[in-house]
Amino acid sequence: MARHPRNTGRRRAAAGVLLAAGLAMSACAPAGDDGGTSASGGSSSWPTGAVRVMAPADPGGGWDQTSRAVQEVLGGQLGTSVEVYNVGGAGGTVGIAQFVGNEGDPNELMTMGSIMVGAIETNDSPVTLDQVTPLARLIGEYEVIVAPESSPFQTVDDMVAAMEEDLGGVAIAGGSAGGIEQILAGLMAKEIGADPAAVNYIPHSGGGEALATILSGRVQAGISGINEIIEQIKAGQVRALAVSSPERIEGIDAPTLTEAGLDIELSNWRGMVAAPGIDEADEQAIEDALAEMAQSEEWQQVLADRGWEDQFMAGDEFEQFVGDEQERIRGVLEDLGLVGS
Repeated sequence: MARHPRNTGRRRAAAGVLLAAGLAMSACAPAGDDGGTSASGGSSSWPTGAVRVMAPADPGGGWDQTSRAVQEVLGGQLGTSVEVYNVGGAGGTVGIAQFVGNEGDPNELMTMGSIMVGAIETNDSPVTLDQVTPLARLIGEYEVIVAPESSPFQTVDDMVAAMEEDLGGVAIAGGSAGGIEQILAGLMAKEIGADPAAVNYIPHSGGGEALATILSGRVQAGISGINEIIEQIKAGQVRALAVSSPERIEGIDAPTLTEAGLDIELSNWRGMVAAPGIDEADEQAIEDALAEMAQSEEWQQVLADRGWEDQFMAGDEFEQFVGDEQERIRGVLEDLGLVGS
């Protein structure tokens, strides 16, 4: 991954090293203070106005929910307006193509994550994550495999048996092509010795669209982030068949895929990036603000309410992580036959 020019001696906000008082250190004034001094010695008056957060998907999905959680908590912290807007399509590649046009504007942020990494590969997007400014990883979320009321699948074993008999005959709805849901469907096929490329996967541009298809009964199964469909599970509108976590999820009466005999664990992470070409001081100020947000009681309550895992990581560590994820996910997609080698 292309690296942004940095003063490597800067103090970076990163998971595991943040202390409650860390943001008040003399090397770094609180984010949002006019004339605040960054750890690099420069100054930033970020934000200089209303902050805009792009959710690069339609309303209702994980990126939209994460963006609106940031809107609520970060907006209160900064004491300024935080606006969320949606640009759906092609796993976030439509959104990122628009987002890079905000070059040099530190008030423009975008939510992204593992789904976008895969979608960039499968859509052969001319705009990639190398063209934005990585800020922080915020959360992680496990996936759940569900069946609508009309589906014949009562258990994950029923679904696996049907896939073994006729893989293409099992229609599975989920998020964008090449995203975490399709990767999970492909891994399930691979585990039973079938061709992952033959999975009958029905992609959608956002979690809301995928949920509508699942609830309609037009598919036999669906894959979703837990938080995106937990209310429908609780209401009995869909049956939870299995979860992709290493251990069972509280509140969901379903085994892990490992318990079901499929050696699969998979987590969907989400984070934030800034526009390309922003000042280093502004980049530091935004990362500091996100670090303060991640430590706040309000954000921790959001995580608890939504069942999200705290996976905060920022600065150079996150930049390296994104680069590693690009390589890892491309390798998985190659193995699944979703992109060329």
